[in-house]
Amino acid sequence: MAGHFEATPGGGAAVALDEVEIAILRSLAVQLLELIGPGDEPAAGEDPLAALFAEGPSEPPTDPALARLFPEAYGDGDEELRAASSEFRRFTENDLRTRKREDALVVVRTLDALTPAGDKGAVLTLTADECRNWLGSLNDLRLTIGTRLEVSDEDEGEEGSLYRLPDSDPRKPMVMAYLWLGALQETLVETLMP
Repeated sequence: MAGHFEATPGGGAAVALDEVEIAILRSLAVQLLELIGPGDEPAAGEDPLAALFAEGPSEPPTDPALARLFPEAYGDGDEELRAASSEFRRFTENDLRTRKREDALVVVRTLDALTPAGDKGAVLTLTADECRNWLGSLNDLRLTIGTRLEVSDEDEGEEGSLYRLPDSDPRKPMVMAYLWLGALQETLVETLMP
């Protein structure tokens, strides 16, 4: 089980993580939460239903990582497509941000609930619902890191340049995290397949 997810009864999954892996995953999830930003919770005395009808931003984010997490619905085509993307974003981005925030919070909370046994780490056991949250968050983390590293399709294969970075390259730690998250994501998907 070390380093990869395995299926558990009831549609969940489990993975053994050491203390360093737990700390890295938690740190990355917290950074993702900071990148996505706080939610728009209704203020005291405010109608909670008003949040359901609140309009989101109509312009895409300027941060490339956020633009990757919240892409244009219809691409960067002509004026008509940009207007349609703007309208779509206005009514969907708040919900998408909320879901991404919830996914990352589940990662943090499930990791915080672990009690590592010394240097042996702990076994993280997820329910079926938590698995879906983890999949979403692992995907968001990989998209964010990949954007920051400017990863292309050619970089990802075994022959890609990500696998050939020298240890002295300052990107190496993030590349290793990117590849590790990909392996976790792949094994989690495999455990959930019928």
